Amino acid sequence: MSSKADYYSILGVAKDADPESIKKAYRAMALKYHPDRNQGDAEAEERFKEAAEAYEVLSDPEKRGLYDQYGHDGLKRTGFQGFQGFGDIFSSFGDIFADFFGHSSARRGPKKGRDLGLELAVEFVESYTGVEKEITIPREENCESCSGTGSRSGNWQVCPQCGGQGQVFQSRGFFSLASACPQCHGTGQYTTDPCPDCRGLGRVKRHKTLSVKVPAGVNTGFRLLLRGQGEAGPPGGQNGDLYVEVVVKHQENFSREKNHLILEHKIDMVTAAMGGDVQVPKVTGGTQTVKVPTGCQNGKLVRVPNQGFKDPNGYRSPGDFIVAFTVLTPKDLTERQRELLIEFAAIEDEKKGQSPLRGWTRKVGDKIKKVFNN
Repeated sequence: MSSKADYYSILGVAKDADPESIKKAYRAMALKYHPDRNQGDAEAEERFKEAAEAYEVLSDPEKRGLYDQYGHDGLKRTGFQGFQGFGDIFSSFGDIFADFFGHSSARRGPKKGRDLGLELAVEFVESYTGVEKEITIPREENCESCSGTGSRSGNWQVCPQCGGQGQVFQSRGFFSLASACPQCHGTGQYTTDPCPDCRGLGRVKRHKTLSVKVPAGVNTGFRLLLRGQGEAGPPGGQNGDLYVEVVVKHQENFSREKNHLILEHKIDMVTAAMGGDVQVPKVTGGTQTVKVPTGCQNGKLVRVPNQGFKDPNGYRSPGDFIVAFTVLTPKDLTERQRELLIEFAAIEDEKKGQSPLRGWTRKVGDKIKKVFNN
């Protein structure tokens, strides 16, 4: 299909359509253009693939969000490339097809392995710079002894309990409920010589160590897609995928607002009043110079452009580095410091035409008078 085709138009839904409406629209199109009902119709096959690709994107909140923001280019970072053939489609949406075509259509082609999910904790500075980490996941892999077939001799026959369908049915009044066959575990095949290492299942549990590249600018909730790193499918089937969800740890004094890097930095009241250059810590270590404006008030924000977080998808400019100043009030004043502050306050009051006596101690009253008498 054309990479420029609009997914909402393909399914005939509005851009604010809810998940159930999207699923309903896809089911209708899949029913209409299913290859079993349109054999030899190339146009119907193309429409069937278009609908599947549109549903794959719009039914996934992350993919849909990227598509809504950036269009088709936004999906490139997820590794999404559409479907290679009907087998991929039936493997991904087997449950939907089973609703209206029955078991045979849902099982067409090799079945894909189960997707896995994992949380990955990264330090705050690592979310700023990007990082490569090793992770270890428990997953089912194809048994090496039987090459994933589940049979020591490779001798398989049609399952006698389900007749090769992989499902057994039970009547409940007007309804017929399907469940996986207990004898063949839904494969439709049965062996009298199961592999002893995997007990005929074809898969064994192992721990797999992988290297994960976390791009700069990620925030908590960002998901990385590692295609083919999920659990093994049956022989001939693709591995599932691995979704890694990032969790960013807290770092003292630093925080994040959208793509802006925020630093809370304390300054004394003299620096706040007079202004000047101060050294502030960098999130990556070391310091950098930031200018404090004259008369800086508590909570004043000073921006350093383009030194915030990068866009992990690479579509937007970096945010800013924002320093939020907290002005410290001195404690445990010496007598001389108190005298100077009272003189300062008296001068401020004189500028405003107010009385210089604010109810403070009269110990320095004579000094205040001298200020006005000189």
